[in-house]
Amino acid sequence: MATAKDLEPWAELRHSLWPSSTIDEHRAELLAMLQSTTDDKVAFVSIDDARIHGFAEATLRRDYVNGCETSPVAFLEGIYVRPDARGGGVGRALGAAVEAWGREKGCTELASDALLENANSQRFHAAIGFEETERVVYFRRRL
Repeated sequence: MATAKDLEPWAELRHSLWPSSTIDEHRAELLAMLQSTTDDKVAFVSIDDARIHGFAEATLRRDYVNGCETSPVAFLEGIYVRPDARGGGVGRALGAAVEAWGREKGCTELASDALLENANSQRFHAAIGFEETERVVYFRRRL
C-alpha cells in the first residue's frame, strides 16, 4: 500500500494521468487520503529499484455504479504505469492488488471507467479481465 514516503513521486505520476490538476492539488488530495480514518479508499504503488513505477487507487462505491448489480462495488478510480515500465506486468499486479482489496471488503464486483477516446485504457482494462458493460454520454444544462 502507498504511504507518506511515496507522496512526491506518486503525486507526479498522478499528474501524468490527470494533468488538469496541479501537482500541489494532487499532493493535497493524497495527504487527505493518507490521513483519512475511513477504510473505503486504498492506494497501491509499484516500487522497483527504489523508484515508483505505477499506482492504482480504488474506493468503495455504495451508490449506483454503471453496469453493476451489487453494492458496495470496489471501483478502480485510477491506474497509471510509467511509459518506460509498461508491458512488464506492473499494471496487472496493481489491478490484482485492487481486486484482492475489493474481495477483502466483501465486494463481488470491481468496476472502472475510461474515456471514450482513450483506446489504450480500454485495451488495458480488457487485458486484465474487465468486460465492457455500457457506453454513456453525460449531459448537463446550466440553470
